[in-house]
Amino acid sequence: MDAETFDEKKYVDFFPQLQQAYKNVFNRMNDEYDSTLIHGIDQYVLNESEPFYDDESGSFSLDVPENPYGRLDGSGVVVEQERFQTVLDTYVEKLEAELERTFG
Repeated sequence: MDAETFDEKKYVDFFPQLQQAYKNVFNRMNDEYDSTLIHGIDQYVLNESEPFYDDESGSFSLDVPENPYGRLDGSGVVVEQERFQTVLDTYVEKLEAELERTFG
């Protein structure tokens, strides 16, 4: 895997694997944390995230949109910002690990 190949093929050839990786992590997170919060993060934050592969480190990363906590406004999800950030960080770490497992 290299960054250019991943970037070119992630939404074409690799899309089914990406969907499955996100689904796997969603299901695990949903089992471990408040499902309303996990649904909110999934629908209002991670739906706008972008996965990347870095050639130098040989790892995957997830670019999360700016002001992720603010994206919950109007969603009906009520959570303290510190709790939100902790769960989001865990979710992103698990997604990055799942991407590594899937494509690494």
